[in-house]
Amino acid sequence: MSQEKANINLTNWDIVGVNPNDKNWTWGDLFCFWANNVQSLIGFSLIASLYLVYDLNILIVLASCLVSGLLVAIFANLIGNPSQKYGLPFPVILRSSFGISGARYVALLRGIVGIFMFGVQTFFISKSIGYLIRILFFYINDKILEHEILLSFLMGMDLIDWLSFVLALILQFLLFKQGQNFIKYILNFSAWFVYLGLFMFVIILAGENSKEIISAFKLSAKTENLISKENLIALVSITGTLFAYFSIVILNIGDFSRYIKNTSENSKGNFSLIINLIIFSFVSVFIVLGADIVMAKQFIEVDQLLTNPTDIIGKIDNNYLTIIAISFILIASGSTNLIANYIPTQNTLLNFFPKSLDKTNSGLIIIVSGMAFGALWLPILSQSGVLSIIDTIGSFFGPIAGVIIADYYLIRNKEYVSKDIFSDSKSGTYFYSNGWQIKGVYAMFIGFIFAASTIWNVEFRYLQTFAWLVGALISYITYYLLASK
Repeated sequence: MSQEKANINLTNWDIVGVNPNDKNWTWGDLFCFWANNVQSLIGFSLIASLYLVYDLNILIVLASCLVSGLLVAIFANLIGNPSQKYGLPFPVILRSSFGISGARYVALLRGIVGIFMFGVQTFFISKSIGYLIRILFFYINDKILEHEILLSFLMGMDLIDWLSFVLALILQFLLFKQGQNFIKYILNFSAWFVYLGLFMFVIILAGENSKEIISAFKLSAKTENLISKENLIALVSITGTLFAYFSIVILNIGDFSRYIKNTSENSKGNFSLIINLIIFSFVSVFIVLGADIVMAKQFIEVDQLLTNPTDIIGKIDNNYLTIIAISFILIASGSTNLIANYIPTQNTLLNFFPKSLDKTNSGLIIIVSGMAFGALWLPILSQSGVLSIIDTIGSFFGPIAGVIIADYYLIRNKEYVSKDIFSDSKSGTYFYSNGWQIKGVYAMFIGFIFAASTIWNVEFRYLQTFAWLVGALISYITYYLLASK
């Protein structure tokens, strides 16, 4: 009876093992998952900048996409496989390597970053909604936007900005609180909708300019002196940058791989990231080059190539292009927020308070907290050093991953004791020392020291994009040496 009570204390219907009948995700669903991660404003600007602003060879950047995509897929498989096998989310998997109590606080690190980024991302989502509202008001009556009440500011935002921000929060809450099947539909719809929007963007931009755009594209792909020291350095640097971009999502991939049918589908789905990177890279560059050519023909002056879609639509006077671009930004940003911030944070909260929270009230906590961070972003947070703090907290992510991998593959030999992973009994496998696996905590902090040094020590700053990998490797070795004794 005591064992049954102990199990209940650490159980929540939303974090228990997935029913085999609900393991209905295929590699195609995971393809859409990675598409949503790639299809973001940051992703667009990052890839376009690598190609164009820094004047790098397209072939080198493409090779970097292949290498970084391969690395991400390998680590996603390593971290996601235990969740796929046992149907458990990321915070519960942590109980094996950090203890049933330690896992709560280690997972909380991911939750803190998730809540902060959710709020900031929602702020930028609201900008797209505000743009649409202003367009609507202008078409109704072009004098509406001149009303004094709409021009009054509070914390750097006017009334339309605040309305858009609240709408963004409410819409996300209503959509995201649905079950995993509905979330799968959201991700699948978003992936193909955004790709369709991007291709329409390309078609509209190209028009009569396709030959010029293709010629400009070819000029960026130089085959002479392809194998050189400079290109090798660029390859390594870009690979690190792209890997760092996906590193946050890698850690909690188990929150999604728990729904995948089998390991084969899981592997194929993760490697599909490479396909997404290639498609998105070519489209992003084509759009930026096309926009530059169109603006030149329209005598629009710009100081440099524009790599942000919002900047592009702000310069080109095309209503169809504007609607397509805003739709792309809105859907892509919302889906990214769901994957990278909302669900990981929600599972963290459910794991921390398994008996007190459910999907609805945990979602409300995220919304309220996100509202605070989003509202404070413009007047305070964007001007402070909070991003450095968030980056420092993120330095734990690689070490956490390293401990998970070492524990599951080397120490546990790919086997968990299912009856004990939800047990707070002192005799349970994962109770360790008062609920803490001290060896996992030690390994994590040692890995963190090395990872964080790439951020705070100028002598190691050149390794900053590889901080996740450095931390993961150090903690992996350390945990194995400690736990194997």
